[in-house]
This record gives sequence, structure tokens and C-alpha cells, in this order.
Amino acid sequence: MIQQVVCPHCLRTNRVPSERLGDQPNCGACKEKLISAKPLNLDNRAFNTVISRSDVPVVIDFWASWCGPCQAMAPEFDKAAAELTPRWIFAKVDTETEQAIAGQFAIRSIPTLIVFQAGREVKRMSGALNAPQLKQWLISG
Repeated sequence: MIQQVVCPHCLRTNRVPSERLGDQPNCGACKEKLISAKPLNLDNRAFNTVISRSDVPVVIDFWASWCGPCQAMAPEFDKAAAELTPRWIFAKVDTETEQAIAGQFAIRSIPTLIVFQAGREVKRMSGALNAPQLKQWLISG
């Protein structure tokens, strides 16, 4: 099966066989890595492209630098990303700098996690989680 994956560097959509997602494929256009075990930082332009064109589910952490629970969860989110990539793409949206995105998705408390599949929200949770809790939440359908 072929998966569409958006390059986090140039935002080009790449077609990658599912069995090759774990092989650290490179973008056909810019030659950078398509999938990183570290969360992407998304701005408005990248956000819409990544969630709408990626076949791989995208887990987004909506956070802010002043938020204590967000700061506590950040290393746990990084741990989960390192363990669960490429099954999921992990990304972060700073709600202070990307207020339009936060408003569009009615983010009322942070941290809030949303999973997008083919451009649609499929799962949401508010509150800080540690890495095992985050993995359980993602895997439990």
C-alpha cells in the first residue's frame, strides 16, 4: 500500500510504500528526511498541508510556553514520538503564536492533543499525559 507523506521541510507530498515508512525515506524534492522521531513545529501554512495531505495519522500537541502542564508533558510527548514514529506523525502547535489554528479547533485548555486522519479530527484529549498514557491513548482505537 502506498502512503502519502508531507515533507516537513518543503511541504511537498511524497508517495511512500507502507513497508518503507520505517526506513527513514527522503523527500523526492528536497532530499531531507520525510519522517522524524522528533515532533514537528507547525505554523498555519504547514499545519493545513500536513493534516490534509498525510495518510499517516498526525498527533498534534496544542501547547503554550507559559503553561506548566505543557512544559511537563513536552519530554513525554518527545518520548512517545521516538517510540511510535512512523506509525504516527507527531507535531506541536504553539497556541500563542498560532491563535487562528487554536480558535479554529476550539482549543479551550492546554495541553490538548488532537489526532487527525486524512484532514479530519478523529480523536481529542485535554490534559497532560506521560509517555505510557499517551501511547495507550493512541493505541486504544
